[in-house]
Amino acid sequence: MTPVPRGEPALLAISDVHTAFEENRAVVDAIRPGHPGDWLIVAGDVAERAADVEATLALLADRFAHVVWTPGNHELWTPPGDPCALRGEERYRHLVAVCRRLGVSTPEDPYPVWTGPGGPATVAPLFVLYDYSFRRDGIASKEAALELARENGVVCTDEVYLHPEPFASADAWCRDRLERTRERLAGLDPAAPPVLVNHFPLVREPTRILRYPDFALWCGTEETADWHVRYGAAAVVYGHLHIPRTTWHDGVRFEEVSLGYPREWRTRASGPARPRQILPAPAPLG
Repeated sequence: MTPVPRGEPALLAISDVHTAFEENRAVVDAIRPGHPGDWLIVAGDVAERAADVEATLALLADRFAHVVWTPGNHELWTPPGDPCALRGEERYRHLVAVCRRLGVSTPEDPYPVWTGPGGPATVAPLFVLYDYSFRRDGIASKEAALELARENGVVCTDEVYLHPEPFASADAWCRDRLERTRERLAGLDPAAPPVLVNHFPLVREPTRILRYPDFALWCGTEETADWHVRYGAAAVVYGHLHIPRTTWHDGVRFEEVSLGYPREWRTRASGPARPRQILPAPAPLG
């Protein structure tokens, strides 16, 4: 995974590196910048155990000029046997403190401004979770959607290991995060259009190709559907779906930057995903 050296720095992104897997740890260990000024966005699902999240981000922070992180659902789990037994908001705040020690930007910090090629752009890591609103057509309530998902044998592991304390539910936590995030985004400098970074897709469309449609319940919120337009995004970065690709919505480029599980990337002719260039915008293929 040694990159081709470049004559100018770039803003790169990857997500869902899941370094609990030995093969994924080897992939991450091989990640190197192509220029000393490269920044790296890590859009969630680094690992489940807090110590593994810290070790992975420390490795990347030592190599890249700057690292920006936002949590996925896996970082928020409290898995059995993890010496860090914090749950919910306390676990998230612990990881934020870890990142600050490492010099890694989080959703709780001032948004850094990329001034390299393709900039200036405000790199805005978001943490807004999901609220079960990505439901099948005709399903009116969260409860009915979850019941249908269970009948179809689809239940996200979040329902076991992601504890939303002190909030009553993940969707209640999501509502709080939405309010906090809107307040911050309202103050963005229009001279530095944002790169919106969220673990979950901001729009529903990418979930429509999921093999198990009911899994979309754990994939985002309809409340963010217009954020790429409302806040004038230069690009949107996300992960979670493990379907790396580029799509366009309302003229805005969306980059799904997942590595995913070894069983997934082993089947790809291109092999494991590498950090994807976000800025400067890559030239169109063909």
